[in-house]
Amino acid sequence: MSDIRILVIGACGKMGREVVKAVTAAEGMEVAAAVDRVCTGEDIGLLAGIGTLGVPVMTDLSEALGKGVDVVVDFTIPAEVMGNLRIVLPRSVPAVVGTTGLTAEHLYELRAMSSACLTPVFIAPNFAIGAVLMMQMAQQAAKYFEYAEVIEFHHEKKLDAPSGTALRTAELMKAAASGRLAEAATAEQDEESRGLAVGNIRVHAVRLPGMVASQEVIFGGLGQTLTIRHDTVSRESFMPGVLLAIRKVRGLQGVVVGLEAIM
Repeated sequence: MSDIRILVIGACGKMGREVVKAVTAAEGMEVAAAVDRVCTGEDIGLLAGIGTLGVPVMTDLSEALGKGVDVVVDFTIPAEVMGNLRIVLPRSVPAVVGTTGLTAEHLYELRAMSSACLTPVFIAPNFAIGAVLMMQMAQQAAKYFEYAEVIEFHHEKKLDAPSGTALRTAELMKAAASGRLAEAATAEQDEESRGLAVGNIRVHAVRLPGMVASQEVIFGGLGQTLTIRHDTVSRESFMPGVLLAIRKVRGLQGVVVGLEAIM
């Protein structure tokens, strides 16, 4: 069986370079093309620190898709990912999307495009296995507590806030609680200081240098609290989930959201 040929979009970014390293080291797949707005013409292997791959960084996504690509992996920014997918899906190339910040309107459009093109899209707010387990544990705990809040911590350059992981966690908790979660009192003077409301769950975002990605969910009840926390100390933690998605996306249908759907 031939290797799965991967096109990495956003290849020169921190996540993109990690994907290049992980794909190159994985059995049964290879980096076929790399696209970014910077580093044009440079070898993506050298940029990723793994030696020459013979794959120059390109700016033209349509041209890169002509390199015999089987799967696209997109780790760009919210402002770019939809434009990329409007080019990718009509070419019948399945996509794995790690870019967060997609709205309900974006997902509606993606589902329509995926259906029209008969091409699957896999989207994960977080590719770390531990983060998925954290979300599942929070979902279970939400059935038994009256109050809950989510605090997420990321590096200062992360564009979307709250993170996709935090929003998905809160949505899963809200659904699991079935209306049990109560609304905490808020300061009349400054509602914004209480974070974004997802149902009766408040979500808070911290952006500071020195952080990668962490999240804690705090539940409060009569005479007790419960904290569920996950810390990502290296972007390498996302790579097993990315590789799993690459291997499975071609067998999916439509738009699938969340790593737990394919674990």
